[in-house]
Formats: sequence, C-alpha cells, structure tokens
Amino acid sequence: MSVALAFAAGYMAVLAAAELAPGLLARAPRWLAVVDTVLRLGREGRDPGTAERRRLLAAGAACALLAGWFVAGPLPGIALASAGPWLVARVLRAARERYRRAVEGSAAAIALALADALGGGHSLRGAVESAANGLGGAGRQELRRVAGELALGARTEAALEAMRARARSHAIDTIVAACLLQRRSGGDLARLLRETARGLEDQERLLHEARAATAQARFTGAIVVALPVAGAALAELASPGYLRSLAGSFITAWLGGLAIAMQVVAAVLIRRLGRVRA
Repeated sequence: MSVALAFAAGYMAVLAAAELAPGLLARAPRWLAVVDTVLRLGREGRDPGTAERRRLLAAGAACALLAGWFVAGPLPGIALASAGPWLVARVLRAARERYRRAVEGSAAAIALALADALGGGHSLRGAVESAANGLGGAGRQELRRVAGELALGARTEAALEAMRARARSHAIDTIVAACLLQRRSGGDLARLLRETARGLEDQERLLHEARAATAQARFTGAIVVALPVAGAALAELASPGYLRSLAGSFITAWLGGLAIAMQVVAAVLIRRLGRVRA
C-alpha cells in the first residue's frame, strides 16, 4: 500500500509541475515529456499524430506494468499492462471532451467577440482573427485554429464547418449557421450574433441553475453508491484477508458479485439521471 501511495504521489507531483509551468515538461527528458503531450492535447483539443499516439500507448502500458508489479506482483502487472493502451485512450477521450465543453462554455463570448469585430468593419475572415485576439481559454484556441486554416487558404465555409464538427455543440452550431446564412442571404450578422450571444448566456444561466438545484440529489446518490465500497475497505482494514475469504464460498462469492454488479448499474443510472443537458 505504501508503494502505491508513493507512486500516486509522484504522479500527482508531475501533473502539478505541468500545470504550474507548462513549458517545463517540454524541456524534460523524452519519456517525461509524454505527460506534457497529454496535457497539450487537452488544452488544444486535437488528436495525437501517429508518433505521439505510439509514445502515449507505450508509456501507458509501461506505467500500468510498473504500478501493477510494485503493488501486486509480476502477473497482475502484466495484466494491467495489457489494459494500459485502453486507459490511455480513455484519458485522451476525456481530455477532448473537457476541451469540447470548454469551447461550448465559451460560445457566447465567441459570438459577442465576432459581433464586435464585424461591427468594427472587419469581414468575416478578418473578424475571426480579431476575435481570437480578444478571447482567452478554449474559445481563443478554437478561433485561432480557424484563423490559421483561413490563412492557409481554406474556404470560410470549410473552416467554420470544421470548427462545428470539432465542437459538437448546439451553441457552436448556431453561431456557424448564422455566419453561413449571412454569407448566402446577407443581413446584419453583427446584430444576429449579439442576439445569439444573449440567448446563449440565458441558456447557460438556466443550466447552472438546474445543476445547482440537483447538486444535493446527485451528491446524495454518490454517497449511497460509495458507502458499500467504504464499508468493504474498512472491513478489510479491520480484518486483513476478509474480502478474500468471501471468495472461498460459492454463496458469498455469488452474492458479492451480484452486489458489485448492482452497484455498477446504480452508479450508471444515477449518473444518467443526474445529467443536465441543454
């Protein structure tokens, strides 16, 4: 247990260093720079290249092997190493999802920045670059990516459609649709984007209120799911080997497996029921 805690502490220290000094890991040894790659993927919302993906999969398998070997022995370590690539894929998917949500949360600011740039006399292509300079976070990163594609010669429609496909957000869909509609039919795009920004801000406020109203129920559900796990951990600490002894009898093993399955189903249902969607 002490080895596992030390391993976790070292991993958290690496993540803390990456957050405090983003450029530090880029100058670190090659094997340590893999962590910086994961963090940059989360900040930039892009998919890794072939070489990056190979390094990430290899690093995930190696870390899982070492952790399993130190904690439980060589055979569990090999078993965990086979699941390492799957864990890396899950981490990358979570990073992309976090970036997507950040872009979705910046949709109102994106619409307002584009409206201000258009009101200042820019064309739509110029407004994208001007708006990117006035934003921060994921919204700035996404608009800079669109501006880069436009600078390389991409058509405006193609660059906006690519942003819409990356974001997979109703709010970004609305902004892109407004821009494309104005290019085809004309009209005051700046005014339309300002009205869109107000609507998106109202929607975001309602979502926050809904999350706040259901926070207590979701927290109670999480506690109910966690109580059996905490009870099993306390029983194992009070009497080492207690959980292993449950597997010695078919009845207790069957009931324990059924309880675990029901806990997993309950956790999934609570998560689905407590999810607030736009």
